Amino acid sequence: MSPLFQNQMLARKLRTLSRCLHVGHKSLGSRLVLGIETSCDDTGAAVLDGTGAILGESLHSQKEVHLRTGGIIPTVAQQLHRENIERVVHEALQRSGVEPGQLAAVATTVKPGLALSLSVGLQFSQRFVRQHNKPFIPIHHMEAHALTVRMLQEVPFPFLVLLVSGGHTLLAVARGVDDFLLLGYSQDEAAGDTLDKVARRLSLIKHPQCSTLSGGQAIELLAKEGDRSRFSFRTPMGQTPDCCFSFAGLRNQINMTILKKEAEEGVEQGSLLSCVNDFAAATQHSVAAHLAKRTHRAILFCQSNGLLPSHDPTLVMSGGVASNQYIRKAISIITDLTGVHLICPPPKFCTDNGVMIAWNGVERLRAGIGILAPDVDVTYEPKAPLGHNLAGEVLAAAIKLPPVRLKIQN
Repeated sequence: MSPLFQNQMLARKLRTLSRCLHVGHKSLGSRLVLGIETSCDDTGAAVLDGTGAILGESLHSQKEVHLRTGGIIPTVAQQLHRENIERVVHEALQRSGVEPGQLAAVATTVKPGLALSLSVGLQFSQRFVRQHNKPFIPIHHMEAHALTVRMLQEVPFPFLVLLVSGGHTLLAVARGVDDFLLLGYSQDEAAGDTLDKVARRLSLIKHPQCSTLSGGQAIELLAKEGDRSRFSFRTPMGQTPDCCFSFAGLRNQINMTILKKEAEEGVEQGSLLSCVNDFAAATQHSVAAHLAKRTHRAILFCQSNGLLPSHDPTLVMSGGVASNQYIRKAISIITDLTGVHLICPPPKFCTDNGVMIAWNGVERLRAGIGILAPDVDVTYEPKAPLGHNLAGEVLAAAIKLPPVRLKIQN
């Protein structure tokens, strides 16, 4: 075979390979997914292609309204979703330059969350997919939080997940797109809910630095100038060797101490105490310590049961509270100690948004899992566990934790 002929054959093979790669990329990228999120108080929508590129997104936050009312009122949240969902979806599509007919599927949060909020997103989505004859992908909100990191970087299964938000706190092993082992969960309220309620009890919205912040954001800000050692709160569930969480008792401890300080300072409930910074610091540290201890036990359980890779095991921390830098540092102390790689998505991807729902749809579309015809009836589920519950096995293992000091600088 002459050198010229060999070169021609090589050039032909390279052109063929290039065309195949181009077609493959185009096929993957053209699988466009619209994601819709209305599980609580944010109306979000986004369009992603099959590679995870964000083509367009829109988000309407209800935070200011709920700050004025002192908490989320489900009927108010529902009405605000109704008023904004059509505009938000239209904006996401318009910004992406994608027509409904070009979509491969629509993914929407249907569980868990506030029933009235979930109903708005589901009803809108089912009308939309039937009008445009598109497949529908129901999404578990916590699954979406867990998988968001895979949109940003390569994180192979299995990996450990700590999901911490205003409505949920849980530890799970992600073994696949829809394959989770639940190691622990909150038995009463979530970490974010506790931070918000303590902030309301301290009337932090009246603080000049906190009038536009959520409760958790206010706690984090004021804690930077506070002395956490001024108040000592017991870390919850110290005698229970599992990975579950409980924050209601901690919040009761804090409320009783606030009541005592109000009496000492001679101020009525609703007024700012002189020591709010110290309360914020002590509250934040107690929440961080509880999360860190349960996460430590989850890692040890996974290591002793071969649930994570022996080489470079990963913990993904996500959800709104994962944006708190002090709590991230507390968890990083545990991961450094146990040889686990900690990954936290950027704060904008930790809070609720349409992007994470669309990405979950992309993951499911790739795997061919949970894709429904547009005429299939779907119901929303306000309470829906994530995966197979192993909390009992964790408790039975009775893993004792070595003492760890959380030395964290604000």
